[in-house]
Amino acid sequence: MPKRRRHDSDDDSDPDTDTIHLPFKNRLKPDSEILSILKTLKTASTKSGSTSKTLTLTDLSLSSTCREVTDLPLSSVQSRIQNLAISLAKSILSGNGFSFSVPSRAANNQLYVPELDRIVLKDKSSIRPYSSVSTVRKTTITTRIMSLIHQLTLKNIHVTKRDLFYTDVKLFQDQTQSDAVLDDVSCILGCTRSSLNVVAAEKGVVVGRLVFSDNGDMIDCTKMGIGGKAIPPNIDRVGDMSSDALFILLVEKDAAYMRLAEDRFYNRFPCIIVTAKGQPDVATRLFLRKMKMELKLPVLALVDSDPYGLKILSVYGCGSKNMSYDSANLTTPDIKWLGIRPSDLDKYKIPEQCRLPMTEQDIKTGKDLLEEDFVKKNPGWVEELNLMVKTKQKAEIQALSTFGFQYLSEVYLPLKLQQQDWL
Repeated sequence: MPKRRRHDSDDDSDPDTDTIHLPFKNRLKPDSEILSILKTLKTASTKSGSTSKTLTLTDLSLSSTCREVTDLPLSSVQSRIQNLAISLAKSILSGNGFSFSVPSRAANNQLYVPELDRIVLKDKSSIRPYSSVSTVRKTTITTRIMSLIHQLTLKNIHVTKRDLFYTDVKLFQDQTQSDAVLDDVSCILGCTRSSLNVVAAEKGVVVGRLVFSDNGDMIDCTKMGIGGKAIPPNIDRVGDMSSDALFILLVEKDAAYMRLAEDRFYNRFPCIIVTAKGQPDVATRLFLRKMKMELKLPVLALVDSDPYGLKILSVYGCGSKNMSYDSANLTTPDIKWLGIRPSDLDKYKIPEQCRLPMTEQDIKTGKDLLEEDFVKKNPGWVEELNLMVKTKQKAEIQALSTFGFQYLSEVYLPLKLQQQDWL
């Protein structure tokens, strides 16, 4: 008579073993109940998006005068550059030389507006004269960038920021310099950077329950493989968005995105998954806003439990100080912080060996964030940040892999959604 085989310790059929390897899985309710919660969330988001009027700066009576840029057609960009060139020529001919009046993007010229929940640019400007030794080079770069933009508008073509840099490497020296002046030019002309026909290289990707047209070609993001569809650098190419998703899942890192894409998380819980693979780029920020505004879907964010994860989340939601002049077009309202939050480390019993000690710089960044108005507005954010600074511990999304590579998609996110555990 053959001996009875003992259950192997890795046998998934053993419910006790399964609980050990996937803690808290036994708390999960049937997917149908979680889907019902998500449908209620979507309905609330759709209703809010349909009934509430989007506030603008002009609707508010602020004590400080603020400026914002707008999308302009190529003809208007051309006209503004030509009119500026004529005024500079007149100044030179009258013996006054020439200079640019450049809106300041310094930290002391930024303002967080609670009613808009985003950072805007105040109206302080600085003069950039060609006759000054300290500014002559930057004035020359500004003039050169203006000339190149004018060429692009005449030819109606798009180039990358890298292309722009390589038109005059000796003058620009470093791409960060040409990139910075490009933002200055946007401010000077009063138009969005997209209006200048200069884009960043493709970086962000999207996968899941989304269909849209890219320059006339229909794209189904459920059929783009694990890698997903690269987000078009030119938002003007994107149109005809449609989706049966219940929410948008914004993911900080490529590794977590790949895990969710490979597990087809968007089929179990209908959603659209998007990532900029780290720091948010302009194209991903524009694309996320377009999805939110057109599809009226709630946005849930999954970022690392560290100060930089929260900074990335705040850039999507409130804008960056570097591009506050265009925050109206680049920010996505009402993003909910799903995880990974500092309180999750103990709540989900993340082992000590999977947590990282915060550096002095991490702690300083966390304390600086606590002083920001957009953080103070969210009591939940303040509580979580205080906990992070107090414990001096941080963790990446990948820390959940200690319970299994698919713990993120099989337990953590479903349980978070079930408990409506977001801020």
